[in-house]
Amino acid sequence: MKFLGIIPARFASTRFPGKPLADLGGKPMVQRVYEQVRASVDELVVATDDQRIFHAVQRFGGHVVLTSQAHQSGTDRCYEAFLQLNTTFEVVINIQGDEPFIQPAQIELLKNCFSTNDTQIATLVKPFETDAAFEQTLLNPNTPKVVLNNRNEAMYFSRSIIPYVRGEEHAEWLNTHTFYKHIGLYAYRADILKEITALPQSSLEQAERLEQLRWLQNGYKIKAAITHQETIGIDTPDDLEKAKAIYA
Repeated sequence: MKFLGIIPARFASTRFPGKPLADLGGKPMVQRVYEQVRASVDELVVATDDQRIFHAVQRFGGHVVLTSQAHQSGTDRCYEAFLQLNTTFEVVINIQGDEPFIQPAQIELLKNCFSTNDTQIATLVKPFETDAAFEQTLLNPNTPKVVLNNRNEAMYFSRSIIPYVRGEEHAEWLNTHTFYKHIGLYAYRADILKEITALPQSSLEQAERLEQLRWLQNGYKIKAAITHQETIGIDTPDDLEKAKAIYA
């Protein structure tokens, strides 16, 4: 099975405009992500809507395609890039352009989900640490949570705390139940990617602002691979400063 990696990279981020070009240890962030995952996929391409990002990728020797500015999600941008490439890859991996610390082993976990023919979509989840602060983890709406069934398939994603642990103090919840946070890395079979990008927004997606709920609400299954490696997503300039400290 052959895997195509696509890094969606748009310039006009609400919280951090120009984020893919932000300097991280002497290189633009999009280059850091590209170099981190290049060896883990059969082919890798950056899909962007901006000429500045396009030329930056060309300068470091990466593969890049220019896509529409009208896309509402990275999934939509991935599908346009897939069509432009006119390839026969069976699985497309959507690699977040703001995850410069993603590990090759985590890409392998996603790929392994497709060892069975019934996997349509795969993603990563990580157990919350039991000593983590309740307010900064479970209570944080910017950290989506997910509950899994016994087949490690996602049952629901939410910005709220799921599940609710009845009869226990909040301070004990992480010791009482294993909670999973969602790491926004996706892989899709090519035919499924075509189908889900044709779906209209769903009511659950509009409520939570989580695009994966559109797929669940329409009956698609999302396989979850469990990682115990921490990743650091960069959503704001403050996050970038923390990442710079790690590189330093």
